[in-house]
Amino acid sequence: MTNEELQLLTEEISTKFFHKPFKHEAFFNPRLRTTGGRYMLTSHNIEINRYYYEEHGFDELVGIIKHELCHYHLHIEEKGYKHRDKDFRLLMKKVGAPRHCTPLTESKGKKAPIKIYFYKCTKCALGYQRRRRVNTNRFVCGKCSGRLKEVINKNGSLSS
Repeated sequence: MTNEELQLLTEEISTKFFHKPFKHEAFFNPRLRTTGGRYMLTSHNIEINRYYYEEHGFDELVGIIKHELCHYHLHIEEKGYKHRDKDFRLLMKKVGAPRHCTPLTESKGKKAPIKIYFYKCTKCALGYQRRRRVNTNRFVCGKCSGRLKEVINKNGSLSS
């Protein structure tokens, strides 16, 4: 689905369920990660997370658009547009908009494994484990002020 098709779908849902026109822009935002969509208060545009459409399909997309249009129309009319407001909850129930999106699977938000660096004092043999790399020319052992040396990992490679 392209941004133009999303725009047309949003306008169609707005007239069909809300009986009001949608006069601003709706588009996919590739930077959205944790939410299905968002309504921008200043520009009145609606941004949608493409991953929800790709993973959960058209019905989920329609639900997200309905939810964001509830924010949109209530904000335009200067009514309670926030999740906690009664106007918002009533309008969501009236148009059948979901309160929350179906969660994405873990594969989309999975983080890379954390790199661990190992250092050993050349004087007293005290070991250090760090998540960030240490400048061994600048920093010394905290116990005896000896020089630090980067240690080889268990898998045989240098811990870098």
